[in-house]
Amino acid sequence: MADPSSYRPKPGQIPDSPGVYRFRDEHRRVIYVGKAKSLRQRLANYFQDLAGLHPRTRTMVTTAASVEWTVVSTEVEALQLEYSWIKEYDPRFNVKYRDDKSYPYLAVTMNEEYPRVQVMRGQKRKGVRYFGPYGHAWAIRDTVDLLLRVFPVRTCSAGVFKNAARTGRPCLLGYIGKCSAPCVGRVSAEEHRELADEFCDFMAGRTGTYIRRQEKQMAEAAEEMEYERAARLRDDIEALRKAMEKSAVVLADATDADLIAVAEDELEAAVQIFHVRGGRVRGQRGWVTDKVEEITTGALVEHALQQLYGEEKGDSVPKEVLVPALPDPVEPVQEWLAERRGSGVSLRIPQRGDKKALMETVQRNAQQSLVLHKTKRASDLTTRSRALEEIAEALDLDSAPLRIECYDISHLQGDDVVASMVVFEDGLQRKSEYRRFQIKGFEGQDDVRSMHEVITRRFKRYIAEKGKTGEWADGQEIGQETDPEPGQQLKDEDGRPKRFAYPPQLVVVDGGQPQVAAAQRALDELGIDDIAVCGLAKRLEEVWVPGDDDPVILPRTSEGLYLLQRVRDEAHRFAITYQRVKRAKRFRASPLDDVPGLGETRKQALIKHFGSVKKLRSATIDQIREVPGIGLKTAETIAAALARAAPAAPAVNTATGEIMDYVEDTPDAADTSDAEGTADTQDGEPGTRAGSPGEPVAAGAPDERRGQEK
Repeated sequence: MADPSSYRPKPGQIPDSPGVYRFRDEHRRVIYVGKAKSLRQRLANYFQDLAGLHPRTRTMVTTAASVEWTVVSTEVEALQLEYSWIKEYDPRFNVKYRDDKSYPYLAVTMNEEYPRVQVMRGQKRKGVRYFGPYGHAWAIRDTVDLLLRVFPVRTCSAGVFKNAARTGRPCLLGYIGKCSAPCVGRVSAEEHRELADEFCDFMAGRTGTYIRRQEKQMAEAAEEMEYERAARLRDDIEALRKAMEKSAVVLADATDADLIAVAEDELEAAVQIFHVRGGRVRGQRGWVTDKVEEITTGALVEHALQQLYGEEKGDSVPKEVLVPALPDPVEPVQEWLAERRGSGVSLRIPQRGDKKALMETVQRNAQQSLVLHKTKRASDLTTRSRALEEIAEALDLDSAPLRIECYDISHLQGDDVVASMVVFEDGLQRKSEYRRFQIKGFEGQDDVRSMHEVITRRFKRYIAEKGKTGEWADGQEIGQETDPEPGQQLKDEDGRPKRFAYPPQLVVVDGGQPQVAAAQRALDELGIDDIAVCGLAKRLEEVWVPGDDDPVILPRTSEGLYLLQRVRDEAHRFAITYQRVKRAKRFRASPLDDVPGLGETRKQALIKHFGSVKKLRSATIDQIREVPGIGLKTAETIAAALARAAPAAPAVNTATGEIMDYVEDTPDAADTSDAEGTADTQDGEPGTRAGSPGEPVAAGAPDERRGQEK
């Protein structure tokens, strides 16, 4: 724990102007980012008597080891820079709103030749129109199912679309009239895009005009005695009205607005947002955050606005934003919102009428959300703290291990040997810090040697990163800006994020005494003596420490043991997931992979042209040259490589023993690209996010899965 007076800048060093400041810990990691109208006055608040600080502010300043700042010319620039640095550094002490779920949106991919309607989550993509967010994905599908009768827009995936185009047969929706079937040419690309535009207009709230037009067409059809067409239009109008009933009118003046409400107590705050478009509630979402310091409702609103609109532009920022309290000062925030939208934005507190009544509804939702969150997590923070304290006591550590790293080895009968590293901070998963390794030092199955290699490689990288970063340079003034560009300290020389810059307090290995000894030996060889090591053996859940002949036995009801089990099981899940990906990739290997200079684009072009590797193998050089991008020399190289390569053996499903089709007869056999791609050769590549394949393994589960998979 640091003494804030040890790094407190002299008052004369701090400028009395707008700016953004950063607190860093002893490892140079940014732990807090803030902005101020006057840096001198704002920073002085952090260096007063510790007893007078908010408990979490006190924790932050005692965790920090330095403070630095950047001067800007206006408060709007400070707001923008603060948001950019929070997104870049992800400081642990900043207010970060946590979604209780990844909210689904109804998305229309207007950036494609044939726009597709689908459910989307996560990061928004350029050229895609979004509607929502919705509380549940089934609500989107119900709405789309009603609207496809009137707007038969494509909803199929790229693979289904290409298959239908190749066979000349549309999917089921094309046969029942819920898709205009552009895949088989029933409508042109321009006609299909018009349908997509009408769909988007309807979802954006311009419903009245379209329904009136449909009613007029129905009346005309009836007058001309085209009763079947009139009946279809009648059913279309009924479907549209049912879709509209799913979002009731809340504002009679067809307003586009977002309403934000905050419910808070001393430690946490819940935020609820209603998205109103065309007077109807089109989406709802909610967040919960820890209050890191003593913060006003207006400041919470400001952070919510940054979270909502930091990545948005144009119409995604509404003309009107209604809030329970205004940020202080409000002008920079309004100016920032106007820049995001491209025109004026009204940021105000509703005083009367429908908007005030709707704000009260949003407020009740926020209050209920906070109560529900408290009910779910009332003992969570206490439980995590108790678990970390129990681990520290059992392993005789000086302090609770706030950062824990766990390693596991996985293979299939000695093939595709890989390792995983998972990270838990404050007892919670830190998935952005997960890493994966390929065992490179030897062939075959040896878990002990594999563990030694992985620990050595990980901490060699840590030592290298520590040497690059170093401490404060000689003669550098405290508080002086150290980064020529924001975030430079978090990047390698090639621009990639640093991977091993921060050490754990505890290393956990999946295994018993041999694996623990190997991990400790690796640390000793590197001269690292301030990181504790332990192992968790699966059979009896024994905790092994280096140099002890007897394990440490934690009670079965111990929160510390439960946390170690969670860490170990997550490492096991992550390792097996990677091992399966590598095995599947090996089964999908193509002879084209060995052709020098042939990238994925030209491989896919070859497979698309010939249909399979088998047909490509029998093609002449002149026939190969017919593929766009393939010249004479490349065609000769491809023909020679395919002549040397033996036909691929059939793939076998190791779980069932089933013999699969020949890989080279599969049209997509050459398409082996995936999200990991060429990163397989890197030392400790970043892990994937939640939702990747692979099942969590319960504590005590056997290693023998899918044959001899470990």
